[in-house]
Amino acid sequence: MLIVSVNRARARPVQMNGRRVMTAIGKQPVEGRVAVSRMGLEGDEQADLSVHGGPSKALYAYGLQHYRFWQTVRAQARVSLWNDSLPAGSLGENLSLDQLDESDLWVGDQWHLPDCVLAVSEPRFPCGKFNTVMGFAQAGKMMVQSGWCGAYLAVIAPGTLGAGDAVHVVPGPREVRLGELFRARARA
Repeated sequence: MLIVSVNRARARPVQMNGRRVMTAIGKQPVEGRVAVSRMGLEGDEQADLSVHGGPSKALYAYGLQHYRFWQTVRAQARVSLWNDSLPAGSLGENLSLDQLDESDLWVGDQWHLPDCVLAVSEPRFPCGKFNTVMGFAQAGKMMVQSGWCGAYLAVIAPGTLGAGDAVHVVPGPREVRLGELFRARARA
């Protein structure tokens, strides 16, 4: 795997179901290297710390190969045009990767990068803000059905990250697959 883009955002207000809520889901690509601590990327925020952020959810990674699916369903929902692209970070991810296969990720796998070490901690579950940002009410349901949830990461060894960094996966205990955990929690 390769990091294509490192993304961050500050919390901002959006209208959701007739009320104003804060979100930092619309991350923007950052140039150069970005410091990463045990709590996440320097300059990044999470608006609702009860479901995002913290040591076990310091970073969120998502595979860019899934973006074509989201572009298509957004066009089908008539919230964008067929050839409208989604920029990296649109799904709220800090790390946009060239490939990320949730069925091949295991909780506890370590990602060794040139200047830091991360660990796969848990799948991401979509919230209402995801529906709002994607522009249609079924977006969260479609994430659950597709299984393309991405991965939350804990920071094992702080350092820096940048686009172009290669991810070397060091297997963890290999007891729980990320995709299986996501499907099990989604059924509960």
